[in-house]
Amino acid sequence: MRVVVTGAAGFIGSNLVHALNARGIDDVIAVDDLSNGQQFRNLVGTQLAAYVDLDEFYPRFECGDFGRVDAVLHQGACSDTMQHDGKFMMARNYECSRQLLEACQRQGTRLIYASSAAVYGGSTVFAEEPANERPLNVYGWSKLIFDQTVRRALRAGAKTQVAGLRYFNVYGPREQHKGRMASVAFHHFGQWGTQGHVDLFGEYGGYRPGAHQRDFVWVGDVVDVNLWLLEHGGASGIFNLGSGRAEPFNAVAAAMLNTCRAAKNEEPLPLAGLVEAGLLRYVPFPQALHGHYQCHTQADLRSLRRAGYDRPMTNVSTGVGLYAQWLMDPTDGLPAAAPTRSRSGRRPVTAG
Repeated sequence: MRVVVTGAAGFIGSNLVHALNARGIDDVIAVDDLSNGQQFRNLVGTQLAAYVDLDEFYPRFECGDFGRVDAVLHQGACSDTMQHDGKFMMARNYECSRQLLEACQRQGTRLIYASSAAVYGGSTVFAEEPANERPLNVYGWSKLIFDQTVRRALRAGAKTQVAGLRYFNVYGPREQHKGRMASVAFHHFGQWGTQGHVDLFGEYGGYRPGAHQRDFVWVGDVVDVNLWLLEHGGASGIFNLGSGRAEPFNAVAAAMLNTCRAAKNEEPLPLAGLVEAGLLRYVPFPQALHGHYQCHTQADLRSLRRAGYDRPMTNVSTGVGLYAQWLMDPTDGLPAAAPTRSRSGRRPVTAG
């Protein structure tokens, strides 16, 4: 099987490449922009058929330069929600994806791509319906416009599998290059190392300090869903990909702090104990975020479940604990949160 992974040196893309190799798939064409040369580290230890620069890939793929490609796992995008250059955002996130979709349809190549929960923006309902899609920034809108293009292609009778995954708050290994856009779990680990405590927002919007909720999803589950779709070519559509549960920022901080404490042979503390010890502190909610902050997100997973994906999702306590262990001692691999096996009986898939 020949697979293209765009955004291959990025967070989710690199975890996909490692997982493909773990399944014995090494005919992998990695596509990315290595202007940040340090991102190569995410691909150390992988086996690749080729590396192609982002700017070269799209025109060459349209011309069929890479021969028979079975599937494209399209993770490449500008994911900086603070990027306000709409022309750049639309060129990278919409136009490149649209061209890729058309080329995949012509060549009989399956397309599994990264969308985003940012399409819901100001909504309080997180199901894959147009009435719930209210992006608050150009990033979310760029993702939504491509989703709409995919919906039209599917209604018209797409020739091959097209599946979009609306990622919620993904966390896990190989995201260190993302800076301020890295997960809160990553930033909590950094705060613990540099200042000896974790800061969370205080009370806002009717939520107590640290009680604002997100759907935090372990990257191992994101990888597993992508590879499940790769196995199940008949599953097309746009699907939410989260844990399916809203958990508070307090839970992320507690899991990170207690895993770090365990590494020093210190007893775990309940939330109140962490606060009392000064290990978890609350800062005033920023005035600039008033009216522009989602207090609660939770993926509706019914569409994904109806498509046939029935494996359990990892909770924050387990996933953040695994991540903290990895951050303290990075390895090429990563133990799965729970053993999983493909329907075809292949070896388990892990995030590493």
